[in-house]
Amino acid sequence: MQHSLNPLLPSAVAVLLLSGCAGAHADGPSTAAPATSGGGAAATIDNCGFEVELGKAPERILAIKSTSLEMLLALGLHDRIVGSAFLDGPVPAEWEDRASDVPLLAEQVPSQETVLEAEPDFVFAGWESNLTADGAGERATLREFGIRTYVAPSACRTEGYVPDPMTFDLLFDEILQAGEVFGAADAAKQLVAEQRTTLESLVPSSDGLTALWYSSGTDTPYVGAGSGAPQMVLDAVGLENIAAGADGAWTSYSWEAIVDANPDVIVLVDAAWNSADMKIAMLKSDPVTAALPAVQQDRFLIVPFPASEAGVRTVDATADLIQQLETLGR
Repeated sequence: MQHSLNPLLPSAVAVLLLSGCAGAHADGPSTAAPATSGGGAAATIDNCGFEVELGKAPERILAIKSTSLEMLLALGLHDRIVGSAFLDGPVPAEWEDRASDVPLLAEQVPSQETVLEAEPDFVFAGWESNLTADGAGERATLREFGIRTYVAPSACRTEGYVPDPMTFDLLFDEILQAGEVFGAADAAKQLVAEQRTTLESLVPSSDGLTALWYSSGTDTPYVGAGSGAPQMVLDAVGLENIAAGADGAWTSYSWEAIVDANPDVIVLVDAAWNSADMKIAMLKSDPVTAALPAVQQDRFLIVPFPASEAGVRTVDATADLIQQLETLGR
């Protein structure tokens, strides 16, 4: 059934000149582009190749994907979230209270109609692919309705904007930029300071172990490759990724290649639709993978799906994987 839509009138944007985020680091390009301005106009940022105008902090934000929702919750912006959609798993206990009043508008990517009915002034998407004509709406179209959009820079897939490789410095830049975009710069700075302290305290394994980062797929496994968040995390844990030579953040792999590599441990992404338990049952029931020592000895590490992508949970997920690895060795 079609609903009548009342297009939102473009809101007046206050002129606010914001200083740019940290620039490129020596270990990788900066995906969080600095703000630019000219001639007294409102500052803008280049977000995955799309110009986003800054100004008055958003008051009605719609979050698509867990990484977006959790970023907003971590920055203390729960009272500005009018809805969420396409979540990958439960919110961590530390943010449950903040998330309790946030309505779930769609189990999958919301339609443009659903977006407009929520009357947001800003859409924060975890993936670029969320903002299409078949999804929440194209970014240019939403801008015509007075709705600004932002995509997590680590999730950019537009040529020239893909992190290669993803690093913790780029992740911290992303948090700082989100603080500027959503009017929570001080909270972002404090969060980054806390996460840097945690990251610097971590002691990676020195045992020279190899690992498979198994995200999804049965006939063809989808695994963490050489340049994205999985590689970044495995490096910090002290594990050698057997798929490090594959391009991209994630890639289709083969069971034959996995068996040949014979990883010492297997990192399993735990998702509601493809849980870690389901993956373990499959690995143990297939004669090919059941012969792997890592499968026979239950040398599995678990990471929740929302923490498997670059975001505010990445540092804690890295610390947890180190702890799990230490437990396996006992």
